[in-house]
Amino acid sequence: MPQIISLGEPMLEFNAAEIGRLSEISTFHTGWGGDTSNFAVAAARLGNSVGIMGRIGSDEFGRSFLNLWEREGIDTSHAIVEPNSFTAIYFISRREDGGHDFTYYRKDSAASHYSPDDIDPEYIGQARVFHSSGITQAISHSSCDAVFRAAEIAKEKGVLFSYDPNLRLKLWSLPRAKAVINLSFEMADIVFPSLEDARILTGLEEPEAIVTSILKRGPKIVVLKLGGEGCMVGTPGKIFTEPPVKVTPVDSSGAGDAFDAGFITGYLAGWDLKRTARFANVVGALTCLNKGCAGATPTRAQVEEFLATLEK
Repeated sequence: MPQIISLGEPMLEFNAAEIGRLSEISTFHTGWGGDTSNFAVAAARLGNSVGIMGRIGSDEFGRSFLNLWEREGIDTSHAIVEPNSFTAIYFISRREDGGHDFTYYRKDSAASHYSPDDIDPEYIGQARVFHSSGITQAISHSSCDAVFRAAEIAKEKGVLFSYDPNLRLKLWSLPRAKAVINLSFEMADIVFPSLEDARILTGLEEPEAIVTSILKRGPKIVVLKLGGEGCMVGTPGKIFTEPPVKVTPVDSSGAGDAFDAGFITGYLAGWDLKRTARFANVVGALTCLNKGCAGATPTRAQVEEFLATLEK
């Protein structure tokens, strides 16, 4: 049975091959996205036993995800194929400044129909980590309720709740997002906000003040992702910054999700937090070296090989 379980919305990705507006692009590279699916694939490639929870459509895109997860050794026994429904898709367009924009087609997707009734408490109870995200909560009220129910089960069963707020204000209002995410912070054991999201959620600017503020809500560990500046890790007794791993990025899509998986990998291995944060930084950095989300994440061997070069 899987040690790590991830709940959320998979989305097929169409990544523009050239810089420009979507209306100007004729070629796209397809891939697999969705933050919690990205996390699951990254965790599996890092050597963990992983299971996926959620709903996918009874379409070719849904089949593509089942094929991906099965190739990666991810347990799909609790991935529900919903008849007469569709799997969400999104498009990535690229700007001249190196940034990218997202266009989503996900309203009323199969994943948004996920509800607390779909949850198997025993499946969560046998794991060591349950992971989900703010995006999973934002796509529908029933999906939000499911995340909270799964988190309650995790707490009852002594399973770690790992949470990434992944704030997307196109999906919900800021007041609702704050209310839901702050409650999730209170329930979670480890949280993974980005600096950009955390500034919006807390109203604070300085990273250490942000970490301190979120810690007061109850999580054991706050991991503030600083992008090209590394990460800041906080516990009730200590806050430290782990410097970045310098690479020349090609595409940062999915890097934060892979980072989360790297941190959870180190935590489950019993490493100290500094080693865990360094490992996570490397996982995130290597993900930036290729285009796409799930397809870009490194294997455990690739991470260890890169770490060995840093130590020479």
